[in-house]
Amino acid sequence: MSRLAEFFQSVKLPVVSEVTAALFATLQDDDAPVARVRDIISRDPVLAGQLLRLANSAGFGLSRKIASLDDAIALAGLSRVRAMALAIGVSGGFPQVPGLDRVDFWANCVRCAAYSQWLAERLEMDAQQAWISGLMLRLGELMMGQINPGFIAQIERLPKMPGDRWLRETQLLGFTEGEMTALLARHWLLPEEMARAMETSSRPLESKPFSPLGAILHLATLLSDVPDCRSDSVYALPEA
Repeated sequence: MSRLAEFFQSVKLPVVSEVTAALFATLQDDDAPVARVRDIISRDPVLAGQLLRLANSAGFGLSRKIASLDDAIALAGLSRVRAMALAIGVSGGFPQVPGLDRVDFWANCVRCAAYSQWLAERLEMDAQQAWISGLMLRLGELMMGQINPGFIAQIERLPKMPGDRWLRETQLLGFTEGEMTALLARHWLLPEEMARAMETSSRPLESKPFSPLGAILHLATLLSDVPDCRSDSVYALPEA
């Protein structure tokens, strides 16, 4: 058994709700009907309420007040609403990790998701799949910190430039956060394309077969790790 597999078996896996698990299952269905996704989200009133608050925030970018899930889906689209519901569900499944700034961590994840989506759109790939993959990519680091909080201090020590986190993780543990997250993605039965992308994200050109989504995650991570990068930096990028 590889060191990565042994490490994965030793961690307490994050628990997601039945609703979040059901939403993950819809990612396997390209033709999942709107009613099905809406009904899944509606089963969790807390999640639905958080999603509506987010939809009415400036960051969601919708043009008018949103009063229902149907309104949010109609204005933002099914894929975007599902992606945001998954983001809320996934983030709630992880406890606080000592030594890691939770606000900064999730802000970085959101930046990575946004850059991943922007790149995927330009390459005419599945933008929402890229968004979710980018959001989840660093989850493996949270599992590393669960085993030994000291790992986080070494991985996150300053100065830290884009790409340093992969290097430090490999030196420390022999594998990267993306490789760890890929195992979690497979455990959650996410599409293999997403798991493979996460697995190869640190070295996409060296991995066979080549994963275009893995290359997108690589670039998005480097962009999101640029010092002083803000969560809204992606909106300054050109439209085409």
